[in-house]
Amino acid sequence: MKRNAKAHWQGNLKEGKGELTTQSGILNQTNYSFKTRFAEGETGTNPEELLAAAHAGCFTMAVSAALTEKGLNAIALDTEAAVTMEGLSITGVHLTITGTIPNVSAEDFEAITKSAEQNCLISKVLNIPISSEAHLA
Repeated sequence: MKRNAKAHWQGNLKEGKGELTTQSGILNQTNYSFKTRFAEGETGTNPEELLAAAHAGCFTMAVSAALTEKGLNAIALDTEAAVTMEGLSITGVHLTITGTIPNVSAEDFEAITKSAEQNCLISKVLNIPISSEAHLA
């Protein structure tokens, strides 16, 4: 299986702009630029935001898979991924998940999320510190 995305850019770094399109079409000529990456209040996306979305989605699916393996079914799982940048380096990702899950202890949920933190596919390809915290609703 392969997944594809395309980037198009016009202009110089600070004043130029680009568009991102994904194979699925969910992103279709979506705006990104220096301003959407480094300035507040600009409409559009940026690579770090997309990384956070990918990591949140992958991690949440890994938690769901681990719950399923234990015979548990989540009513809801909500994850926020916070990508930290220092200068021009991504220095870490912190994942915060809240789950509504019948018949699971906080300790078991924490253990499941710690495993998913290290073993989801996106975590495995990142060479930065990754941390997480788990909350039951």
